[in-house]
Amino acid sequence: MRHVHRLLILITLTIPFLLTQNTYAKLNLPIPNGAVVVTPLHGEVSEAQFLILRRALKNAEAANARAFIINMDTPGGSLQAAVKILKLLLDSRIPTCTWVNTNAGSAGALIALGTQQIFMAPVSAIGAAAPILGTGQDAPQTLSEKIISYYSGYFRSAAERNGYNPELAEAFINKDKELIIDGQTISPKGSLLTLSAQEAVRTINGKPLLAKAIVQNLQQLTQIAGWENAPIYEFQPSGMEVIAQWITTLAPLFLLGGIIGAYLEFKSPGFGIPGTIAAFCFLMFFAGHYIAGLTGYETIVIFILGLLLILFETIFFPGLAIFSILGALLMIGSLFFAMIDFWPSRPFTLNWQSLAPATLNFSLAFITAIIAISLLARFLPSTPLFHFLFLKTQTATGPSLPTSHKSLIDKKVNIGDIGVATTPLRPTGKALFGVCLADVTTEGDFLEAGSRVQIIRLEGPSAIVIPADPNS
Repeated sequence: MRHVHRLLILITLTIPFLLTQNTYAKLNLPIPNGAVVVTPLHGEVSEAQFLILRRALKNAEAANARAFIINMDTPGGSLQAAVKILKLLLDSRIPTCTWVNTNAGSAGALIALGTQQIFMAPVSAIGAAAPILGTGQDAPQTLSEKIISYYSGYFRSAAERNGYNPELAEAFINKDKELIIDGQTISPKGSLLTLSAQEAVRTINGKPLLAKAIVQNLQQLTQIAGWENAPIYEFQPSGMEVIAQWITTLAPLFLLGGIIGAYLEFKSPGFGIPGTIAAFCFLMFFAGHYIAGLTGYETIVIFILGLLLILFETIFFPGLAIFSILGALLMIGSLFFAMIDFWPSRPFTLNWQSLAPATLNFSLAFITAIIAISLLARFLPSTPLFHFLFLKTQTATGPSLPTSHKSLIDKKVNIGDIGVATTPLRPTGKALFGVCLADVTTEGDFLEAGSRVQIIRLEGPSAIVIPADPNS
């Protein structure tokens, strides 16, 4: 039987992974096969921009797009986000291109180096990527030197890989870099390199300094790049998509809220406020990851299937455990694989790099949830909030009480008293001690109506009880 349980657990953990492999075939945008996909990068470079570009590139690869073009107009932004976007572009399975229309400042200039071709609008500029603080001020010298040392090497490597002069990348970010090419001073020491459209396409030794050409529009760009017969598909992120980026960033908090809410709901009869909070948190979690392109509806279906298995056992086979275990594993697996970034056009590689973000978020949420649940189990039963959430929704399903007992509900009870639960304790309910009916709470145990209990302490209006010794 033990081997059967192990096999069922293995199959359960594998189901979400296998189903998620086909997620993006169903999430693809209506991109014509072989089209040129154009994605805007407007405004500040940020984590949200990275997520939007990733979904666009993911769909472009799935549609076998001819090329992926970034329509760029940005003053710059987060260097960390720029590094993520750069890596995304360097790993692309289709040709990539940047159209500077009209500004590729700071981080935008470094992102452009991650694409295989750069084109300029007639009035445009690229460059000036010095690190600054979030307040807009220059970074302190020591900090600035560390940032420049790290990022200049990173972007030099990217520029060299795409056939650009790596000295350009360093001159963009380091004002102490003097750039001289073929005896011509491109950027003097003491100033950051910024190139106008005309300067960027300037030919030196028969090769453009940086950009391939100046173009008026996308049609002209695709003709020069050799994609003139390909249809142009312009990707536009939705407002909901931007919201989804924040949801995915807050994924550990939604997981935490869902786990704690589910725990509190499981500890109380009926369906109340904790269950509503849990449902909302899990809904936001899956909705955010679905819109952001991290998951499809398969993981949601698996999560619901796991929940149904737990309910099935609770209603029809209480105490059997096997359905609850399988259901819990399905729910955990769906939550975990919803955070893994699958690409439809690439084989999934099971390594730490692919599993790290999901593992980190998942571990953070569960460790925090365990701590929070331990604290709630210890302190929540004695708070007014607990009685507001649960005690008012109790329904008496135990044996009915004699009228003489009901009239003595407010009689005093003492530590050590032994009584009988008159309602199921989940973990709250009511118990009869002699002729006194009192609100009681267990220390986490679930007890059926008719169970003998003993008071171990009094906390506010509730008595804390444990199962009574059978010999007492």
